[in-house]
Amino acid sequence: MPAPHPPLVRYYDSEAQRRDWIRNIFDHAAVDYDRVERLLGLGTGSWYRRRALRRAGLMRGMRVVDVGTGTGLVACEAAALAGDPALVVGVDPSVGMVAHARVPAGLRLLPGTAEAIPLPDGSVDFLSMGYALRHISDLAAAFAEFHRVLCPGGRLCILEITQPESAAGRACLKFYLRGAVPAIAALVSRHPETPKLMRYYWDTIAACVPPAFILQALSEAGFIDVDRHREAAVFSEYRAGKPA
Repeated sequence: MPAPHPPLVRYYDSEAQRRDWIRNIFDHAAVDYDRVERLLGLGTGSWYRRRALRRAGLMRGMRVVDVGTGTGLVACEAAALAGDPALVVGVDPSVGMVAHARVPAGLRLLPGTAEAIPLPDGSVDFLSMGYALRHISDLAAAFAEFHRVLCPGGRLCILEITQPESAAGRACLKFYLRGAVPAIAALVSRHPETPKLMRYYWDTIAACVPPAFILQALSEAGFIDVDRHREAAVFSEYRAGKPA
């Protein structure tokens, strides 16, 4: 299966419609995204993103591309760790999300997708992706593109929400993300599509391929030192390096 999950037909009819549907709903919900992200991220906020990037090897002076940057939440933390916003590029297909990004001066935002990153070969030292893996169309193509833009010895960190191993944990996460978060989003959002996006988040988490599949796909793309670090049973950090 090229994509990280099968087509979710309650939202779009076929795999061919996936990319346009996702871009459209993110464009509409962008006005609310930072507000509801605080709910979706279970209150982890910037401190977790920064810790995860540091654990994955992001250091001062590194050139960074943040893929699926959205409103720039991960890119901002990457800029702080790199020490200069000009070292960071954010890439996203949603015009609406990029328009609502609040990033420091010097940080560039470019249109693009995980499967087609608008950067030269070997041009970055570190690649990040925050909670966007479930929205790409082709894992193999995306990981090959990650490998292409990273310089030899470069590192990557993919942040995702994954289901807990226990049945009780899965039930609690489903109740929170499929029930509570969309309900709260309906109260605080300004666009009617935002609660639908929150429900879609859970459905993609539930349908996503297991972590072992992601790790194998990274290895098959040529990455080494591939591993997965977990926090609080639901936050996964997929980490890997490009051979020097």
